Amino acid sequence: MIFGKKRLIILGGVVLLFALLACSQNAEKPAFVFTPDTVVLAFGESLTAGMGAKIGESYPERLAELLGARVINAGISGEVSSAGLRRLPSLLAAHKPEVVIICHGANDILRRYDLAAAKTNVGAMIRLAQESGAVVVLIGVPKLNGIFIETADFYDELAKELNVLYDDKIISKIIKDPALKSDQIHPNKDGYLLIAKTVRTLLVR
Repeated sequence: MIFGKKRLIILGGVVLLFALLACSQNAEKPAFVFTPDTVVLAFGESLTAGMGAKIGESYPERLAELLGARVINAGISGEVSSAGLRRLPSLLAAHKPEVVIICHGANDILRRYDLAAAKTNVGAMIRLAQESGAVVVLIGVPKLNGIFIETADFYDELAKELNVLYDDKIISKIIKDPALKSDQIHPNKDGYLLIAKTVRTLLVR
């Protein structure tokens, strides 16, 4: 009978531990209530700008509809991460966003630039956004690894080091699926909507 009580105590402790872990995991996701006054900054290059889609079909525009918030499209096609890093501070100062979505580094990868430098630049972007008080969402961009399309390792490393909300699958998924692309690299309207839905899932409980 005493042994049975010990088993119950241990079992109860295990259940409590799992409950606490579950709570701590849920706490990592911000408890935002998005309103038309909530400012979200979508920062990046052509994947953010919406290349391959019509006006109103980029992922920031679709995300604004999904969240009911103000989403600023700060994407510039063709930009490399060093230029993005120089551009970000003025945007943070001007808009004071509550959320910053960073999807940058694709052009560094395509142009075969030093990925260590790209990691440093994207990491600096994340830190700037965090220091401004914003919650950061990082979207990983893939590189061609032999015949495989895989998200570049430095995005995973940064997500863990800097504790940001992170997706490492959506861009790779789109690039692998012709039905979601407007060309070899860029999404079509369905692909951009899928990005918007993925970001919404990261932000909204």
